[in-house]
Amino acid sequence: MQLRMLKGKIHRARVTGADLNYEGSIEIDSSLMEAAGIVPFEQVDIWNITNGERFSTYALSAPRGSGTVAINGAAARKVQPGDEIIITAFVSMSEKEAQGWKPHVVLVDRENRLKPKGHLVQTVSRKEIFR
Repeated sequence: MQLRMLKGKIHRARVTGADLNYEGSIEIDSSLMEAAGIVPFEQVDIWNITNGERFSTYALSAPRGSGTVAINGAAARKVQPGDEIIITAFVSMSEKEAQGWKPHVVLVDRENRLKPKGHLVQTVSRKEIFR
């Protein structure tokens, strides 16, 4: 049996742009993608904290250190610049592989920069997330 497990997430990123006329995707600062274990063209799920929207797209790398988190294409209708979102990626694995599995949880500041504890390869407590 295969289980669908959280591979990585970027928690409370701020949307920096929304371009309806672009082909699609979410552009993410490559330093955040790397910390979360997300690779270019990987499917990601987006959960909009600000308005409750949920959607899937694929990830593209934005310049390292830019803080870019930009939604493109049709999904741009589901966000506004400044919205807070959670970006997640999932992976399938066996029950045996899932034992002791730890996702990459990335915490960012208001400018989408890694927080000091921003690359946690462990389960994160609610207290740490909402600091």
